[in-house]
Amino acid sequence: MKAEYRNIIDRRYCADEANMIRWQKTMSFVESSRPASTAVSSGLDLGDRTPLCDDLERHFGCPFASTGCDLDIDPLSGSYDVVTAFEVLEHLFNPLHALLEVRRVLAGPHARLFVSVPAAKPAMLKSPDHFHEMSPSELDSLFGRAGFRSIRSDIFRIRRWPFYLTGFKPFLRAFYEKVLIHELRQA
Repeated sequence: MKAEYRNIIDRRYCADEANMIRWQKTMSFVESSRPASTAVSSGLDLGDRTPLCDDLERHFGCPFASTGCDLDIDPLSGSYDVVTAFEVLEHLFNPLHALLEVRRVLAGPHARLFVSVPAAKPAMLKSPDHFHEMSPSELDSLFGRAGFRSIRSDIFRIRRWPFYLTGFKPFLRAFYEKVLIHELRQA
């Protein structure tokens, strides 16, 4: 069965300029983290493996596993000091389930969860393969419900300015197409 809401991680996906910009800005955010515990021995990245996983492994100095399960219903296993969910939650029918599973596999009070999602956009700009695009307050509510507290957050764009000048919809994206990124810990 085809997973309609799942991105195919192939050469084209990895070479897409918007993804490369997103990964660069994501790593800048991760690298500026000041975790309470600097010893990281295990990491988990939700979703399929991307080139960003290699950067995470270099930064944290440990291997990062990737999930191959259905994050809407399957349990996670293991114990991890760092879990990342970059551009994953919006593809899930039940992101609360995935966050509750992440909380269960985090290895203690100093463990961290890094999450990024696209900010909510008007319906005409919303991606057809997203179940959810949330506002900052909706995302904070989801995190709280899952037992997480945001340590810090940021918002960034994933395209260079000339893109926004190529038509009406791209122009609107200049105002609405943003990524929300958070560093979380257990509440």
